[in-house]
Amino acid sequence: MPKSAEDKAKTSETFLNLKTSNPPKNSVGFTSILKVIDQVAKYMKPADALRLASKINQKGGFDCPGCAWPDPDDERSSLGEFCENGIKAIAEEAQNKTIGSLFFEQHSVDELSSWSDFEIGKSGRLAEPMFLAEGATHYTPISWNDAFNKVVDHLNELNHPDEAVFYTSGRTTNEAAFLYQLFVREFGTSNLPDCSNMCHEASGSALSETLGIGKGSVVLDDLYKAEVVIVVGQNPGTNHPRMLSALEKCKKNGGKVIAINPLPEAGLMKFTNPQNPIKLLTGGTQIADVFVPITINGDVAFFKAILLKLLEKEEAHGDVFDKAFIESYTSGYDAFISDLKTFTFEACLKASGVSETVFNDVFELVLNHDKIIVCWAMGLTQHENAVDNIREIVNLLLLKGSIGKEGAGTCPVRGHSNVQGDRTVGIWESAPQAFLDKIEKKYGFKPSHKHGYSVIDAIKAMYNKDAKVFFGLGGNFISAVPDTLYSATALANCNLTVHVSTKLNRSHLVTGKEALILPCLGRTEKDYQKTGLQVQSVENSMGVVSATKGVLDPCSDNIISEVAVVCGIAHATLKEKSKINWLQYKDDYNLVRNDIEDVVSGFSHYNNRLKNPSGFYLPNGARVREFNTKTGKANFSINKLPKWSLKDNELIMMTIRSHDQFNTTIYGLDDRYRGVFNERRIIFMNREDMKVRGLKEHEVVNLCSEYQGTKRKAPNFKVVGYEIPKNCCATYFPETNVLVPLDCFAHTAKTPASKSVKITIEKV
Repeated sequence: MPKSAEDKAKTSETFLNLKTSNPPKNSVGFTSILKVIDQVAKYMKPADALRLASKINQKGGFDCPGCAWPDPDDERSSLGEFCENGIKAIAEEAQNKTIGSLFFEQHSVDELSSWSDFEIGKSGRLAEPMFLAEGATHYTPISWNDAFNKVVDHLNELNHPDEAVFYTSGRTTNEAAFLYQLFVREFGTSNLPDCSNMCHEASGSALSETLGIGKGSVVLDDLYKAEVVIVVGQNPGTNHPRMLSALEKCKKNGGKVIAINPLPEAGLMKFTNPQNPIKLLTGGTQIADVFVPITINGDVAFFKAILLKLLEKEEAHGDVFDKAFIESYTSGYDAFISDLKTFTFEACLKASGVSETVFNDVFELVLNHDKIIVCWAMGLTQHENAVDNIREIVNLLLLKGSIGKEGAGTCPVRGHSNVQGDRTVGIWESAPQAFLDKIEKKYGFKPSHKHGYSVIDAIKAMYNKDAKVFFGLGGNFISAVPDTLYSATALANCNLTVHVSTKLNRSHLVTGKEALILPCLGRTEKDYQKTGLQVQSVENSMGVVSATKGVLDPCSDNIISEVAVVCGIAHATLKEKSKINWLQYKDDYNLVRNDIEDVVSGFSHYNNRLKNPSGFYLPNGARVREFNTKTGKANFSINKLPKWSLKDNELIMMTIRSHDQFNTTIYGLDDRYRGVFNERRIIFMNREDMKVRGLKEHEVVNLCSEYQGTKRKAPNFKVVGYEIPKNCCATYFPETNVLVPLDCFAHTAKTPASKSVKITIEKV
């Protein structure tokens, strides 16, 4: 009996040999060096590893396919501008084995779906296009021409272009992303959901409303000069390890670091820089001056408590708020203060779960400094009140005048290496009218003004059979989205699912009636076209656009670039109806950048400026106190405390990554910074909560959630006692995405609330 889509989407429930130990108090150091060597030895050719390590994030090299942390503008380390997880990322992409027709002949889709995500990802680089026919059990080879025609046939069968969904991952370059959205808009739809919808959409919504730009306002040099850096809802030691070097430099210059997080992450406690022999020998640098063990989703309450105490001091003594800044550059101050006074300090502090002693340590640093940077990631953005979280941070920075000056500002830390760039060049289901007007003027067709599907909307449309074709440019959609079983059924309802990928992932196994896998070049590989070796570009977390150029020969002669995939499909689909000569772009990427220059603000002289080895900065109004909001000023906002409560038997769960993981990619089975080895199906619990429920270490339990009458279940997890606030727990994704309701998301942003899921625990 063939497996259902729901069964194929489930992660492996096979337990391995779980081992746990006390979490380390230090990060990186010698252990990280050994892990890098281990990754290289297992998965890469030594010569390839050496070439890549010397070019990753270097001027004239390639941008790491991992995170979007920026590189220094000036000199870069001769020992390598990479981290442990960066090496894991290139080891994944530049694997020493490939898979093609023989592999898929030997392994059915059902069999592959029974493998763990780690095993699927490590099976090898995809080497040729593959096709899964309706009712077939195995993928079979298909030519590129036939693959393009298969896509064309399905798109032409649609009743309306809105019956197609075009998803984008953050690893896509500016050139590929711009052409992709251009094709989708000429095809006739705005259905451009992307991975931003699931991570920092709430940041973009909040920052656009309050500061007039959906990006951060700081550059890397600001972190070095900050007096206080607040890192909230983020684990840089695992997710953005090179950020620790910036925090170390901040500390060296006299800055203080506040870490606000439910878990005491090792990377924020202490950091041993592996490129500094003295630090390796002496034990590293303490990062966090204050650790704040906040309850899950207690962030608005905590920041409001700080605001209330600042207001108390301001009214008593003055000189706490930057009145000159507030008067000249902000709007809504009086209404904000009036609303703030409706709250009490005691109620807010209690709701945050933070002790008054810890609060006072934080408050003294905030009170006495104004060069303040707040950094955050998905710990703030994946809640129903995620937009409020970010807006409350902005309120604090506005009161202190900590926006638009050296060493101060907002710093949302993006995940994938070009997720910000994709949005900049047009991957957006609700693009501004000014952008659409430029497309119409440049190309002579009128793009749809209709709001397209976000990720959540797209899943619902596929589930209801209102969308019949899913096309994914990168990513692992089924493992990234919430409500796994519902989403699997949604994909299965499609007539065709297409994935442009470098390697196999679970999304290739949860398919529509027909499916295509289109293998593409990785960031590490040379991209040769008719005009020679091509250069592409990406944008990092701080708005720097830089060149990226692969150094390895392609792993197969039968893979092509993402740009070539997009151009090929656009040309085959639109044919003589198109007003665009699609194939010219495939031959010369300079032509793509010329078009981006004409359509996207901030890209003047794109090709020339890209020759700067450090890249170039895009305009950022908030950085220079030019606030492009409706009021023309930075806006204070009014935010309420989140309204939720737990029943006696409930816990609030947040999904997290392990240290052997980046987004949905599983590099290994350890989470050594939390003292967990050989297992992913675990739940971190407060030991008092374990005691109340009669649970023992490593006991097997089922996790259950219920939302609006729908019950969900994730079976077979092992309990691990941990230093986490009472009534809170943490689990890895994608294993517990099955518990995250599709309809529970951030207001105005529709970011899934994966960090605040109410669950109960059922003994097995």
